[in-house]
Amino acid sequence: MLSDTIQNLGWAVVFALVGGTVGIVLILVSAVFLPRFIDKMTPNLDEEKELIRGNRAVADYFGRVVAAAILGISLIVAAAILGGLIAALH
Repeated sequence: MLSDTIQNLGWAVVFALVGGTVGIVLILVSAVFLPRFIDKMTPNLDEEKELIRGNRAVADYFGRVVAAAILGISLIVAAAILGGLIAALH
């Protein structure tokens, strides 16, 4: 009985470490990919020029959209890690 508990805890640690590592990689990739993706979605707006000109509205919009997307990916990763931990502990 005790060995099953220790084995389940070991798997939970493995799932948490692997899931955390994959999550960190996904967040870093999304932080690099998402600004470029949003830049391509708005072809008539050059965000860099507008930021240099001091257009605060573009900076706020761009920052909020990228931040919201990264937070959304973070929530999905956290749910996946929690699911793995729950599966390991049962």
